Amino acid sequence: MRIRALIVRIIKQFIHDKRSLALMMLAPLLILFLMKLVFDGGTYSPRIGSTDLPAALEETLAEHGATLIAFPSRNHADAALHAGELDAVLTVDGQQMSVVLEGSDLTANQSVMQLLQNAQEAMIPAINKGQTHISFLHGSEDMGTFDSLGPVLIGFFSFFFVFLLSGVAFLRERTGGTLERLMASPLRRWEVVVGYVAGFGLFAMLQAALIVWFAVDLLNMTMAGSFGLMLLVTLFLSLTALTLGTFLSAFANNEFQMIQFIPLVIVPQVFFSGLFSLDTMSEYLRWLSVIMPLTYGADALREVMVRGGGWADIAPDIYVLLTISLGLMALNVLALKKHRKL
Repeated sequence: MRIRALIVRIIKQFIHDKRSLALMMLAPLLILFLMKLVFDGGTYSPRIGSTDLPAALEETLAEHGATLIAFPSRNHADAALHAGELDAVLTVDGQQMSVVLEGSDLTANQSVMQLLQNAQEAMIPAINKGQTHISFLHGSEDMGTFDSLGPVLIGFFSFFFVFLLSGVAFLRERTGGTLERLMASPLRRWEVVVGYVAGFGLFAMLQAALIVWFAVDLLNMTMAGSFGLMLLVTLFLSLTALTLGTFLSAFANNEFQMIQFIPLVIVPQVFFSGLFSLDTMSEYLRWLSVIMPLTYGADALREVMVRGGGWADIAPDIYVLLTISLGLMALNVLALKKHRKL
């Protein structure tokens, strides 16, 4: 009887907590659905620029899945490669094949080299792999998986922990009565939000600096650009996570409900942040990456760390992150209306 009473109590508790019940049932389905769309996507088709390739070679490459883009001159092809529009530039001089890889995406590099090897074996046995001259615009042949995915991982861990800790901390301020006492003071709502963001932001800044230093100096992660720009990107990404965490905490009544946002807010961003190629996903899913902050943070970090980009290269991503943060701060101010109207 006592066991039955305990079972009944737990059942009633779950029935009354509809959010937890829905999350338990639907979140695994959503994640499995996203994983299927990612891993069952189409085969990646490398974008290869060329100038005056033999027609037979172009036909063979196209048959093996390459997307060939012809340019009037090598300078035009190199410009497109620098702009990130190509994965490689291919030229042939006699029996000497030369390829310049863009280099920042390890998956794209491997796809290009595998495709060229298949084309050589199918059409030009005389040109073996050892006679192909390979060079890199960014990175090198020594760049491993960790170097390629490292910028995305730095962005993810910075975003995840700041989101979780800031959300839980702000929730405790509210449930502990501290927020209510502040709202009873002459402070306006926007001043409360700015104060909390600035206070939590100091610790987010320390975390960002520690992660960047640890990744570059101790783990020897590839770093082609400025350490300061890398730190700046991480700070803005952490600021976005901070404002998002404090905003969503307004819809949670306890820490467990705050953690429930992870499968809905954090996990989907992993699939669209650059860990997996967006080019192989269904077109109707790619647009989701546009609304996810981690996409912009990871792109800017990769631009700095792997491609050696400067401020002009990452400015659009920074502006998007800043806009999202300011928008979330405004929503935080509105969320405090239920505590006080001023």
